[in-house]
Amino acid sequence: MRNSKSFRAALMGMLFALAIVLSFVESAITPLLGLMPAMKLGLSNIVVMYALLFLSGRYAAALMVLKALFAFLTRGATAGMLSMAGGVLSLLVLCFLLWLPGSISGYVFSACGALAHNLGQLAGAAVILSSGAALSYMPVLMIAGLIVGGVTWMLLKALLPYFERISPVKCTQSKRMKKLR
Repeated sequence: MRNSKSFRAALMGMLFALAIVLSFVESAITPLLGLMPAMKLGLSNIVVMYALLFLSGRYAAALMVLKALFAFLTRGATAGMLSMAGGVLSLLVLCFLLWLPGSISGYVFSACGALAHNLGQLAGAAVILSSGAALSYMPVLMIAGLIVGGVTWMLLKALLPYFERISPVKCTQSKRMKKLR
């Protein structure tokens, strides 16, 4: 049953709903932390990393596109484009890291994804503004990406027992997860 189309559709729906809930939680927490504009914790990216590590790249890509479409519908075209730009670059970097031979630390995996997401969004903002002015924000976002990458990795590890309840693959058996240390 876990391989049926209906199960996969339900799983994708649950993961997308979780990503949206985490995005709303993040929106509520961010002002309390006093973060600069455009700085976010990237909590919904935990769901995309989970999908990439335990399901497939197709699930992760579908979730990334759904998140960008949701941003487009709820926050406008600019937010949707920036979400897509950051998500695509981040997913490409994460896939590349998993493709490399040998193992990699979970922190490096997550931090590289966060840094790539920030770079993708900065590039998207530079295109939207037709100016490199957005790139002046890069040092701040790179430092934030290193910190947030560690936080998202710790949260993903903490949430694994809960993900395992709905996953068709046991978290301890994932080949991709074994690549991370």
